[in-house]
Amino acid sequence: MADLQTLDLNLLRVFDAVARERHVTRAAEKLNLSQPAVSNALARLRQALNDELFLRRPGGVEPTALALSLAAPVAEVLDRLRQTLAVHAPFDPASTDRVFTVALSEYAERVLAPPLLEVMAREAPHALLAIRHADRTNAETLLEAGEAELAVAVLPEPPALYTRLRLLPEGFLTLVRAGHPLAEGPMTLERFTAFPHLLHSANGSRDGALDGPLAAAGHPRRLGAVVAHLGAVPDILMRTDMVMTLSGRLALRLAETHGLVVRPCPVEIRHTRLSLVFHRRFEADAGHAWIRRTLLAVAREVGPVPGVGA
Repeated sequence: MADLQTLDLNLLRVFDAVARERHVTRAAEKLNLSQPAVSNALARLRQALNDELFLRRPGGVEPTALALSLAAPVAEVLDRLRQTLAVHAPFDPASTDRVFTVALSEYAERVLAPPLLEVMAREAPHALLAIRHADRTNAETLLEAGEAELAVAVLPEPPALYTRLRLLPEGFLTLVRAGHPLAEGPMTLERFTAFPHLLHSANGSRDGALDGPLAAAGHPRRLGAVVAHLGAVPDILMRTDMVMTLSGRLALRLAETHGLVVRPCPVEIRHTRLSLVFHRRFEADAGHAWIRRTLLAVAREVGPVPGVGA
């Protein structure tokens, strides 16, 4: 087994990248190194540690037992080193070329990304915003693995090592096509539940915010379809008699751009609220603090939905 006094600690960066990516080529791209350079570094590590570390498999590599045991402590050491260096590194939005990797729900991306990018184009023109999808099923995994610096979605209370900031209280509105029977007249529960409903669920769940209140009121709804992406929603509504209840901000945008009709939702739904969640290791990172402040400022400027309570 290698002695830390003789081990080249730069090799740990290579080990960490391969352990995260489970693929030598992708690890090389992440490190801005050539594949031969990464393979050579792995060969040196194998010799120093007297272990294969990563076994070739179709589509990538598989870590050995030793590599699995080393992955977490190596990642933690490197993260702490990056954090320490970031605290002391000056941050200038106007000159930075930093890549901010953020995880956003589809709704958060539609509502917050356009104004955020507008601010970045003005204040940080050389920075890059890289967006990954997040929801309650994967946000913590992305943050823990270092694959995103922060997440914005409707999220549960995070573990103690994370900070959670609440933003954008959200009410609900209902969308139908022009000429739909519900486009006019009273929105009673009987009429509302007489038509099939469209549900957006990125993870395939068939349980929406409406289902509990409707069931409690004795008027359960019938789903006509569940879609993974919001992009399909306007065409589906325009071609069918389906009804969709969704966040008020998004409903108003879709109605304006696609000629849909906005109606009030006839049942009271507990309002949701987006959360901004990040690991506390980033609290002293000046660049991270800047993107957090910018996101919070953008959320405040988005403002309330007209006619929908918060």
